[in-house]
Amino acid sequence: MNLPNLTHIDSELDRRHFLGATAAGAAMTLGAGSLGAAPTEVKANDAEAKPENLVADLYESLTPKQRESICFGWDQTDERSKDMPLRLHVSNNWRITRPGVISPFFTRDQQEMIEAIFFGLYDKQWHGKVRQQLKDDAGGYGKRQSIAIFGEPGSGKFELVMTGRHLTIRCDGDSTEHFAFGGPIFYGHAARGFNEKPDHPGNVFWPQAVKANKLYEMLDGKQRDEALLAFEPAESEVHFQKEGKYPGLAAAEMSADQREHLTGVLDTLLEPYRESDRKEVHRCLKQNGGLEACSLSFYETGDIGEDKVWDNWRLEGPSFVWYFRGAPHVHVWVNVASDPSAKISAEG
Repeated sequence: MNLPNLTHIDSELDRRHFLGATAAGAAMTLGAGSLGAAPTEVKANDAEAKPENLVADLYESLTPKQRESICFGWDQTDERSKDMPLRLHVSNNWRITRPGVISPFFTRDQQEMIEAIFFGLYDKQWHGKVRQQLKDDAGGYGKRQSIAIFGEPGSGKFELVMTGRHLTIRCDGDSTEHFAFGGPIFYGHAARGFNEKPDHPGNVFWPQAVKANKLYEMLDGKQRDEALLAFEPAESEVHFQKEGKYPGLAAAEMSADQREHLTGVLDTLLEPYRESDRKEVHRCLKQNGGLEACSLSFYETGDIGEDKVWDNWRLEGPSFVWYFRGAPHVHVWVNVASDPSAKISAEG
């Protein structure tokens, strides 16, 4: 099967309005696409409303022509992922396939299922913030996003990937071995323009950096010297490093109250996502020494306003990378797995 040529999303936004509706055959409520409407909600503990079940329903509803455009083999590669499966590729702004999720390519019922799958991957308390981010960065939900399905639901291995500007998110039903979230993910926000102010007004993800910087304030002078580095690594450098000491201040060298705050930082990072994905991250961490095996780094470069509130920082361990880039606006790269040898494809 030939993949379509993949290109970065162009800057012209599609302004069509997407009206939410009830997804056919699923127990959920879809919010309207405009801000202020009730956000999408997938009922907790309702097996029929699980995003994975909806991926199976969506797959069954696709015509042969649709499958040719958005469905691929489990280990399909392309020019971007090179020798890695495309389903393990991550970028800050890309289309994994050409059809938009609210384009005429999909029927109305299919559009509704895709929206329910997407919002089902997030904690319902974050649905409004996710819609705000999409409005600011892409003109709203569905305006610049596309999907691909790898493998076949019911065969044991399948995954849906949705991409767009400041977005790579996955729904895999735990069929992707080793990885939390089904593989590397990306999120970001440019709330009020490309170059944000020091306090990042309106940025829904900036509180994550505020939480991390409060931990920096708790460090003594020697700890700050270890934690604060001059230069950050390349943006998409989120592959796992060889075992050993990771850059920055080791959590094992923190005091009990500092480690407790670090746990709170992790909780804040995981807050947007559904419970099953949060639990998977914790399982992956536990298998590789927990947070105690990780290190925390802050970077002098990219300090917007030179206020020493570090916009760029990184939490890293044997098979854990959460890389927060707050300059010039928020880009966050996430790669978490149970196996430190697990490999991905990343492009900045």
